[in-house]
Amino acid sequence: PDGTHYPHEECPIYAAFRDGAVHHVENEMFFRKDGTGFWVEYTSTPIRDRGRLVGAVIIFRDISQRHEADERLRAALAEVDSLRERLQQENAYLQEEMRLERNHRGVVGRSGAIQKILSQVELVARTDAAVLITGESGTGKELIASAIHEASERHVRPLIRVNCAAIPRELFESEFFGHVKGAFTGALRDRIGRFELADGGTLFLDEVGEIPLELQGKLLRVLQEGQFERVGEERTRHVNVRIIAATNKDLRREVREGRFREDLYFRLDVFPIVSVPLRERPEDIPLLALHFLGGAQRKLKTEGLKLSEGDVARLRAYDWPGNVRELQNVIERAAILARNGRLFIALPESGRPPAAVPAPAATGAGILTEAERRERDRASILAALETSRGRVSGPQGAAALLGVPATTLASRMKTLGIAPRSGTRPAPERTGG
Repeated sequence: PDGTHYPHEECPIYAAFRDGAVHHVENEMFFRKDGTGFWVEYTSTPIRDRGRLVGAVIIFRDISQRHEADERLRAALAEVDSLRERLQQENAYLQEEMRLERNHRGVVGRSGAIQKILSQVELVARTDAAVLITGESGTGKELIASAIHEASERHVRPLIRVNCAAIPRELFESEFFGHVKGAFTGALRDRIGRFELADGGTLFLDEVGEIPLELQGKLLRVLQEGQFERVGEERTRHVNVRIIAATNKDLRREVREGRFREDLYFRLDVFPIVSVPLRERPEDIPLLALHFLGGAQRKLKTEGLKLSEGDVARLRAYDWPGNVRELQNVIERAAILARNGRLFIALPESGRPPAAVPAPAATGAGILTEAERRERDRASILAALETSRGRVSGPQGAAALLGVPATTLASRMKTLGIAPRSGTRPAPERTGG
């Protein structure tokens, strides 16, 4: 197309004149007068008259459409390969999620606080609005996020969870956006980020307040424009992701102190939900305890364990600084230590976590020495006496709380040297002056 001559000795069309043979050429680019190109294939056949080469016939075929179809096919195959890789990584992620211990049975509780949360979940699930769930650790923020996702139209796509507090600072960008092979030391293959995995679904950013300030701008761009680049790649990718974030921090204070971008905060805080601490909904404690006890029995492959009225009273009297997660741990531990169908619920004397003490040498899984058993029984009786203000018998007495006859409790107290009224062990008798 630049006007230069095409030497006939190099032209495949004239090959039939040169050697008298048929020549077939595929995928040759020809150019029109206006400079636009098109793909052709052609056959050059020699013509002979009484054995003498007198000419050639050339048949051309425009194969531009075939080339375009081939290009579309190659692009489609590349897209299939990309989708296959994404599905493989997504499947691996979901398999990992299934191995983790999570409660997918729904939000448990009948309190007004829980009913309000469920109403908010139902309301916001019908939209794609960003949700910011705030509240103390252990209150069930992740469960609320799961409930929103499952009630939304995005439930057919995955809910991808990211614990922002667990990601090393230098890997944040790769974790969110992915990377290409060779992008940095250790990047041995392409990796899909969490945003791509969540495309069409929901991305749950737990502990969102831990995201480094320098990455918050890139996160904001994805939320605003729905596009990003993998680490080490210039190609811009587009995603359609619903964001649910959670934090136990006061993000307003983080904004005031310059640790969190104000524009990102407003982008996340479109629909706020407060996850209420367990101490503010004590009426839900019995339901939660029964729920966790059922799960513990299935896990331990046991049955017949029950919560007594005394167990429930003690659980409700405690203020649960660790919230629902602490309650679950207490119930599971009680199920492990249960003897003859009786639960042993060990709670600190105050609402603060107990000080760490050296663990006794294990004598076997779930096996207690006699000294350990006596100490366990003593702690349980003392706690019941404290709750009943030293009263042993009667409807509100320690025996009723423990679910045993008063005579049995009195005998056990005598054996353990526990004073019947004070709720404490008697002081040792003094000798000498």
